[in-house]
Amino acid sequence: MARAFWSGQLQVSLVSFGIKLFPATEAKSEIRFHQISRSSGERVRHQKVAEGDTEPVGKEDIVKGYEYRKGEYIQIEPEEIEQLRVPSKHNLEIAQFVKMDEIPPAMLEKPYFVLPEDETQAEAFAVVRKALAQSGRAGIGKIAFGGREHIIAIAAPQDANLPGMMGYTLRYASELRSAEQYFSEIKKVNVDAEQLSLAQELIRRKTAKFNAAKFTDGYEAALHALVEAKLKHKPLPKEEKPAKRGKTVSLMDALRRSVAEKAEKKPASRTESKTGGGLTLVKAHPPARRKSA
Repeated sequence: MARAFWSGQLQVSLVSFGIKLFPATEAKSEIRFHQISRSSGERVRHQKVAEGDTEPVGKEDIVKGYEYRKGEYIQIEPEEIEQLRVPSKHNLEIAQFVKMDEIPPAMLEKPYFVLPEDETQAEAFAVVRKALAQSGRAGIGKIAFGGREHIIAIAAPQDANLPGMMGYTLRYASELRSAEQYFSEIKKVNVDAEQLSLAQELIRRKTAKFNAAKFTDGYEAALHALVEAKLKHKPLPKEEKPAKRGKTVSLMDALRRSVAEKAEKKPASRTESKTGGGLTLVKAHPPARRKSA
């Protein structure tokens, strides 16, 4: 198992026990690019050079600097940052409990696996985990790592068979832009009851249990095809032309036709028309076969 990303005490009132956090996600991209010179083909490397100098500065000679006046800095040593008096560096105190669905999705930042620090912490860990699972609530506190203090929600996993807990770092309210500021530009319209009913029927027919494994990175696959084609000196794959547009129909007609389609048929793609607020139906042709790379 990888080394814990953070370890310390989880404190719920007078109850305290050791936990450790591990990132629940990892980068899976297999295509990694380097910067190279177009003329020589050699790799371009970045070097840290002080202003007015030409020689690279060694890692051991670089410290953080705060610009308190234009062009003037105070130096901050790494050990000085380490000694900052931030209790949440080693102690995660739960300030309150909330229902998970009360947390706006836009505030969720990154998930972590939460484990007991060792076997001696397992009993207290299990009690708190089960209490969170049965209450359907998450404990909210603050935790410091990575050069800042984060809000974090500690909750039982959705899968009741998993014995651990989950931690979700949250964004601060000040980091979220105002939705009202952006959505205020949307034109207000009256929703027709029949159109709404047809749209709800479309949603009902497309509703299924979420399975994340069904979704893969198409951009990554396209990059693979491009690299493979260049390596084998084959024609480069190019973006397929969009299907031809059909006749423009009204929103009501488009909804009715969509609902009337047989279940085994692929639904027609729909794009907004520039004329009269209608929709343009696009016939759902199977994608053209791409030459193998």
